[in-house]
Amino acid sequence: MDARPQMMVTAVVLDSADANELAGFYQRLLGWSVIQEKRGWVRLSAPAGGAGLSFQTESDYVRPVWPASPGDPQMGAHLDIQVADLEEAGSHAEKAGAVLAEFQPQEDVRVFLDPAGHPFCLYL
Repeated sequence: MDARPQMMVTAVVLDSADANELAGFYQRLLGWSVIQEKRGWVRLSAPAGGAGLSFQTESDYVRPVWPASPGDPQMGAHLDIQVADLEEAGSHAEKAGAVLAEFQPQEDVRVFLDPAGHPFCLYL
């Protein structure tokens, strides 16, 4: 019998030099609502429910490098975002403030960098 307590993942948290600025980018990108905001902490909610995204300010934040070489700050994690049309979604991401990464490892995936340097993937 499993004696594990009930647990639920409510959010993925991304660090940055400015949580409020990074949350604004993801709000523009995804259209999600802010459900909690204070200086240095913002939480966005997915409209269909499930885990949201949170952002926290880290004064010693170091922008990750992607793809990283030995000794570079690693990305640690990234977001995968399914889309219906890569070109349309990529154009929207750039208008929201993302930058298309130089290195693209797959034909049917587009890697972008958010304003804090976190990679995220748009895929079909």
